[in-house]
Amino acid sequence: MSLVTALRTGRVAHAPAAALAPASGITLQSRGYAAPAKPAQKTASKFKRKNQDPEKNKRGPRDPGSFRPMSVANLTHPIFQSEQRSQLKLPLFRPEALTPAAATKAMAFPQDESPALKAFGLPRNILVDYLLLAKPCSVVRQVTVDVLDQLDNAAGSSSLDSRIVLTGKAGSGKSYLMLQAVQYCIQKEWLTLYIPRVAISLVNSSTAYAYDARTQTYGQPAFAQQLLKRFADVNAALLQSLTVQNSYPLEDRTVPTGAPLADLINVGTEIQNYAPTVLNALLDELALQTKYPVLLAVDDFQALYCTSQYRDPFFRSVKSYHLMLPRALLEFASGKKSFVRSWCVPRRTLHAMTRNTARPLELIEALGLEPLGPSNPYVPRLPELVDYAKGLKNFPVPEQLTVDEAASIYDVWQQSKALHIPLADEMFLAKYTEANGNAGKFVKDGLLETVAM
Repeated sequence: MSLVTALRTGRVAHAPAAALAPASGITLQSRGYAAPAKPAQKTASKFKRKNQDPEKNKRGPRDPGSFRPMSVANLTHPIFQSEQRSQLKLPLFRPEALTPAAATKAMAFPQDESPALKAFGLPRNILVDYLLLAKPCSVVRQVTVDVLDQLDNAAGSSSLDSRIVLTGKAGSGKSYLMLQAVQYCIQKEWLTLYIPRVAISLVNSSTAYAYDARTQTYGQPAFAQQLLKRFADVNAALLQSLTVQNSYPLEDRTVPTGAPLADLINVGTEIQNYAPTVLNALLDELALQTKYPVLLAVDDFQALYCTSQYRDPFFRSVKSYHLMLPRALLEFASGKKSFVRSWCVPRRTLHAMTRNTARPLELIEALGLEPLGPSNPYVPRLPELVDYAKGLKNFPVPEQLTVDEAASIYDVWQQSKALHIPLADEMFLAKYTEANGNAGKFVKDGLLETVAM
């Protein structure tokens, strides 16, 4: 009987598997006793690779972390030198060098002698520029010389006669102009308080605040403490010769008359709850002393005249002049308080307000500027803000760079090798024309577009 016939008749179902093996040559196994398949044994290849290195087995496996980039010092070929940042060789920004002949020239800020850049900080747009440039520097413009001349004239007079507001469109160079004034005053031994781009932070509910029943204002302890530390670091040498002219009793201590002014500042830097009171007292002491002139520079000054985003316990909006530090700044800006020897330089930007900041009509009318919105008698004006804006003088910053000033900026960026465009007059004139002479657009939209990030 063949195997096929047996399968058809069903006999194979009861036949043993061994009985079918001789006839068919097939071994049948039941499902339950199936043996696992044995892995195939590896056999050595009979073919020998060509160019086989006998020393490879001696060296061991290749180290995946053995690759190291070549040091920059070893890249001596000129092709590798084109993208390296070079050191700018610029004259230092010093008072004796800032003459009318220095206009349109680029100068580097002395970093070792000027701690203001690190202590006070920088506006965001200037910080981005200095991250790409080889060293902090700026171009001295004709408006720079004019501002510094006013500083020299105001060194011996009261701040009542020198409350200047730098105005102009966004990108006209107001922040750089204010930074130059700060650097100039520090080197001329002025007591300098610089608040760069934080005036908005004082009113946008981004810092903690607490109500003070004694002054009926809201203090901002954390912000005041940081500002005291920065002021002490920048003016440490001048504060050693100043003393307190009034007595300031605090909860657990008293700063007596005649004590070093640095001791009063140390109380605010050590205990955060005392910082707003100490900062207010510091401004009063600076107003009384006559040994050093004082520079009070505030960036984004217009934010102090806008609606605050802080709320009282009843969720009502807190006015900016009900906050302790903004109120103190407004009092010095409006002349309610004054320094005996000082210059007050707020900075205001036109057409560049933040989304949460309205355009203060009270400040615009006080400066004699053209309103950007309705200004008829039916538009409400806060009498308090009108009073705080009295006496401010408008100092317009030119909206356009001259060709020589723009050429100096272009040379600084080109010498730093921060640009990826060839040095050509056609390229410079194209970028200058595209920006319409605006300094901010010339750098941001013109030069920085060529930088490979």
